[in-house]
Formats: sequence, C-alpha cells, structure tokens
Amino acid sequence: MSRNPTLFDSVINGDMAVTVAEIQQEIDRGTPPQMLLEENLIPAMAEVGRLFEENEYFVPELLISARAMQEGMKLLNPLLTASGIEKAGYVVIGTVKGDLHDIGKNLVKSMLEGGGFEVLDLGVDVAPEKFVEEAKSRPGTIIALSALLTTTMPQMKNVIDALKMSGIRDSVKVMIGGAPVTEEYAQAIGADGYSDNASAAVQLAHQFV
Repeated sequence: MSRNPTLFDSVINGDMAVTVAEIQQEIDRGTPPQMLLEENLIPAMAEVGRLFEENEYFVPELLISARAMQEGMKLLNPLLTASGIEKAGYVVIGTVKGDLHDIGKNLVKSMLEGGGFEVLDLGVDVAPEKFVEEAKSRPGTIIALSALLTTTMPQMKNVIDALKMSGIRDSVKVMIGGAPVTEEYAQAIGADGYSDNASAAVQLAHQFV
C-alpha cells in the first residue's frame, strides 16, 4: 500500500468517521502504522495546510480536518510507540500562565501531530516552571507557547527567562504564537521563531529539527 485515497480525502474533508474506519480497516489488514502516517495522514494535513495558506480553507475547515486526523492518531499512536518508530521531533505545547484560551493551541497541536511530531499538551494557564520541567527530560525539545491576551504575553518571556535560569535554554527551541503576538515581539523576547497560523507552525517545527 502507498496511499488510501479514501483515507487521504477523509482527512482533507474532515470526515472523522470515515478517517477512523479506514485506519481501522488498514490496521486489520496488517498495514504498517508508519505507512498510514507517512503516506496518508501527514500528506493529507500538508494539503490542508496548503489550502489554508491559499485561502481556500479557513480556521473552521482547519479545525475539522485536524480533529479527524487526531481521532485517527488515537488508533495509530499506541502502535507507533510499540513498534519503536521515531517521531519527527518532540514538542511541549501550552497556553501561558494566566491565559485560559486553547482553541489556537489545540489546532497547532493537531497540526503538529499530523506533521509527525510527538506532542505533549500541558493545557492552559501553564507556569514557566512546568515548561522547564518537561523540557529537562528531553534534550532537543521544542517548546510552543500560546497567548491570546496582550496581558499574558509577558509570560512568554518569563518562560524563556526560566529556561535560561535552569541552564537548558541552548538545548531547546522556543516558538510562540497567538492573535496579539508578532515577529517583532518574538525577536524582542529572544524566542527562536514565531508563527501566525498552525500550518506555518508545523513548517517552523520541521526547520528546528
């Protein structure tokens, strides 16, 4: 098997039921989970990202496709782990302390998983120390910080400062995003990168690894 057109299209169209059913059928047939990921889910999410960048898809379509892919990954992740398949990289993602918004974060998480990354989601209102704690356990970690409020944006710098204080700043990459965040702000606080949408965040993460 190289590509299952029905599975590929179901992710692009955000058809969760068909995505899950097709993945289960392929698993039952003995199709390697890595093949399902690399030949179907990752290319499908790459196509979703292209459609978004060309303004053929918008955030609702992006969310629906990401949810379909995420449900499919629930079947694949245990099999990928058991087979010892290496992911593209490891990302710790969370919304910074004081901020409870998670729609954008959840979308980026789903797109990263669709891009082949292992993602640990710390949720919302995450203290700087928690990001540091998780990054310490995995050299080469990418930390993805989200903020939707201008009042919580300074917490992004607090995370970077905490990484410096702990002595691991040079061993991690920090990417930031959110409605009020800009490239200029990322540079000002010493982040390694900035993305204004989920598709670009995946591309940035791939550059880091």
